[in-house]
Order: sequence, then structure tokens, then C-alpha cells
Amino acid sequence: MTQRVSASPAMRWLTYLVLTPLIGLSTTFFGCLALTCALWDRSGRQQHAIAQIWARSLLRISLSPVQVIGAEKLGRYPVAVYASNHLSYYDTPLLFGRLPFQFRIIAKQGLWKIPFIGWYLNRSGQVPVDQSSARSAIASLNRGVAALRAGMPLVLFPEGGRTLDGKPQAYLSGCAFMAIKAGVPLVPVTLVGTYELLPMHTYHLSPRPLKLVVGDALSTEGLTTRDADALTQRLQDVITATYFEHNDQQA
Repeated sequence: MTQRVSASPAMRWLTYLVLTPLIGLSTTFFGCLALTCALWDRSGRQQHAIAQIWARSLLRISLSPVQVIGAEKLGRYPVAVYASNHLSYYDTPLLFGRLPFQFRIIAKQGLWKIPFIGWYLNRSGQVPVDQSSARSAIASLNRGVAALRAGMPLVLFPEGGRTLDGKPQAYLSGCAFMAIKAGVPLVPVTLVGTYELLPMHTYHLSPRPLKLVVGDALSTEGLTTRDADALTQRLQDVITATYFEHNDQQA
């Protein structure tokens, strides 16, 4: 498991007095800019470009350098499902800031009910997942399949939520289901360091080097949706092994 490293008192005060206000200002500014672009850009491309700039600003504010390992693999598949472990609120800025292509995210439908955020998500073409029933969940996954078939890569967290203690959680099979049904590869993406940077229920940053590790794509050729669970387990095994291989904060 990972070891949580406490920030020094000086770092806590720097976060509260300087870094948190900067994060708030950046998010407010780029959020308003993205919402303005949403008035005319139904494709979501301008909003995505703004989100990338916002994410890079948050990475700079975090004082945490990022190393991308396996970046050459990102250009091999024009369309794929990119599945990542979920450690922290900083996972999203890391993915938006370092994945160098347009993509759409899969997120819980409850976010669409939040004023402004929901409008932005809808206008920028993100894909909501409704898990209120099996039928609704399948319909949501099929919307993701439609986006893939239209040529748009997807990024999602198969764990469904952030980890409480840094340990891997069980993966949901929706990512494998969509990749198989759309006939595209499933690419494991492993994030390292974001849990220590900002664990759940923590409100100060502990700057440290971050890693984004791109794994070899898992082929879906010849598979059916009945193979989704087995493919999901392969994905989890790869990401878990990669995480512990690259994590210097193991206990």
C-alpha cells in the first residue's frame, strides 16, 4: 500500500494562503471561458483546449513535476478507451494536462445536475453514466460506444471513485464493454503520486514528482461482451502492477 506523507506546516500555510486561491482563480477563469465558448461550439473542441490549459496551470500551481512514461504509445491508436486508476482530485488535471489529444470523459450523471458544471459537460460532449438501473447503465455505455464509433477517444476511471487509502479498488467492466463493442483497444494508464499530493479528505498539497505511465494496449479483437469481465481483470492487473513498480512511496 502507499504511505501518506504529511505536508510540513510551511507547506500547509503556503497551500491555504497562496496555492488554493490560485487554483480557485484558475478554475473560475477557465471555467467561465469554457462556458462562454459553449455558446457557439457544440463540438466541444474549444472547451477541451481550454480544459488542457486549465489543467496545465493546476499542475504548475501544485509544484509537482510530471514525467510521462510510454508517451510514444499514445499516437498508435487514433481511437481507444483509456482507463486510469483513480487516486485524487488531481487525476483529472494530470490526464487533461498530459494526454495530447482530444478525448471525452465518462462521468457520473449526478454531475450533470450541478449548475454550470452540468451545462458545460453537456455542451462539451462528455458522456454521462446513469447507474440507477441495469437498463440505464447499458444505455449510458452505448452512448460511449457511439462516441468511439464517431472517432472520439474516451477516458474514464473504472474504479468509479477515488481511493480512500491509496489501495486499488475493484474495477467496473464498463470500460471493457465499450472497447469490445466498439472494436477499439483498451489502453491502461497508470497515475502515480497524485494520492500523496492530495489524498481524499485532505485540503492541502504535498508537492512531489508525478508519473503518468501509458501501458501496452489490450486488444479486443475477437472478443465479445461476454469477455468484458476477464478483460477488466487483465486491465486491473496491469495497472496495479505498474503502480507498485513505479511508486516510490510504498510502505
